[in-house]
Amino acid sequence: MFKKILVATDRVNFPDETVLTAAKIAGQNSARLYIMHVLESASMKNRNTVRHYQSGQEILNNAAYEKTVKKVILDNYPKLLPENEKCELKIVSGFPYLEILRYSRQIKSDLIVMGPHSSKAQEKGVIRVAGKIGSSVEGVIMRERCPVMIVNHEIPAKRLNFQKILVGIDFSESCASALKFGTSLAHASQSLIIPFHMLPVPPSPKYRQADYESDLDTAQKRLHEFCRDIAADIDYQPTAWGGAFPHMEIMKCAEKKDVDLIVMGSHTKENQGKWYTGSAVERVAFRSNCPVVVITDPKALQPIEEEFANV
Repeated sequence: MFKKILVATDRVNFPDETVLTAAKIAGQNSARLYIMHVLESASMKNRNTVRHYQSGQEILNNAAYEKTVKKVILDNYPKLLPENEKCELKIVSGFPYLEILRYSRQIKSDLIVMGPHSSKAQEKGVIRVAGKIGSSVEGVIMRERCPVMIVNHEIPAKRLNFQKILVGIDFSESCASALKFGTSLAHASQSLIIPFHMLPVPPSPKYRQADYESDLDTAQKRLHEFCRDIAADIDYQPTAWGGAFPHMEIMKCAEKKDVDLIVMGSHTKENQGKWYTGSAVERVAFRSNCPVVVITDPKALQPIEEEFANV
């Protein structure tokens, strides 16, 4: 299923759970693993001005410093990640999401693995907003065609066979793309697909139980219809129930069904036609115990070529 896996890490001095998880996925798929660490630019004017990983002082990046950082990172994984024909570590200075995108397109990766937020937030004195993914993750999701996997902690190898895959469904084109990916993965791993739809329940005293049951029946029929062609020849279990907050119900369903992977479409469309990373995606990715794969609807991708040209 995966042949070229790119994992981005912002950690130098200690192992990154995201890298450890990506290495297991690569091993199970006999895939080539590309590890990337971006020396984040300390200046918008000169991307080669970076902060030293130990002192925090601004320095000019050079080949000797990159070699030092590379050795320190590899020392974190002495047995797991020896540099050979199946593993490569790239160090580069720049703006993280741009360099990740640039490298992904260079190697033609078919999966990008990232953590949900930057470990540098505390160093910078930034107080993160609960439930919000980091700007680097969002920047990649908004512009990348290949699946982006968000991992909160190291995942045991047996859970990376993805035998139960939940796909969030709101009947949008973005969710259709997510279901197609989930179905492809299910074919490869002979998995169970659980398409899940949350029926919005209005907070109105006039909304009766009979209304809910009628709306739920309609939603379930629509869910079966939505999944019928895409997931026709695999084992799937359409599931729907009512709720107020999609991310909470997705998490509840994931826990109830003991799923190994959550797949979501990345974007929702505003009235003005602007596409953005959905709040449900952010909140699920930030909280999930299992990996979350985000699929971007091709129509929602933001152009990147002009940004490449400016750095």
